[in-house]
Amino acid sequence: MQKLVDGIHEFQDSYFTSHKLLFERLAQGQQPLALFITCSDSRIDPSLLTQTQPGELFIMRNAGNIVPPYGAVLGGEAATIEFAVSVLKVQDIIVCGHSHCGAMNGLLHPEAVDELPAVRAWLTHAEATSRIMKENYKHITEAAPRLTATVEENVLVQLENLRTHPSVAAKLARGELKLHGWVYKFETGQVFAYDAEKGQYLPVEETVARSSSVSAELPSI
Repeated sequence: MQKLVDGIHEFQDSYFTSHKLLFERLAQGQQPLALFITCSDSRIDPSLLTQTQPGELFIMRNAGNIVPPYGAVLGGEAATIEFAVSVLKVQDIIVCGHSHCGAMNGLLHPEAVDELPAVRAWLTHAEATSRIMKENYKHITEAAPRLTATVEENVLVQLENLRTHPSVAAKLARGELKLHGWVYKFETGQVFAYDAEKGQYLPVEETVARSSSVSAELPSI
């Protein structure tokens, strides 16, 4: 606990002092660039990963970066998504999974969460991920590759769940919102983004560069 208190003092004495105008501006409101949905895992720091400042990311975190389908749980997740899209008018939503995810390991090995009823119930919102792994990935038997595949598939499942939220569906239909699926490999610092055209995860810088190239080639209207 003392480390946290010491950190607050350091923040107030150095970072806050040198960024006082930023924090004064934030007191007037927020206009985040994106809604960033990721896992509660302590090894992920979205702002550090994306090198963004306070006010630039609207962050939603929970075990397994799960997005319950609309109506399944009208709780914190649904409220956060609705507020980000309808009030803050974010133009991008990122669902970011990560390597060595404990929640996804629990999905693969239900016995590991037998004594964790709340976790077990929460993971039912990733049941589609579990079914995909059981039926489509029988050929992957080694633990590490199987967990990696689960993390990747879960991101795609949660993106589909996002589409069931009315605020998201409406903005997608008007072309005012984009969804992105990322996987962060924290031991290497790499971030991979799902490329729908190629049907695979590619280094995020490649997908962004290709998307920009395609946009530049589109005729103006």
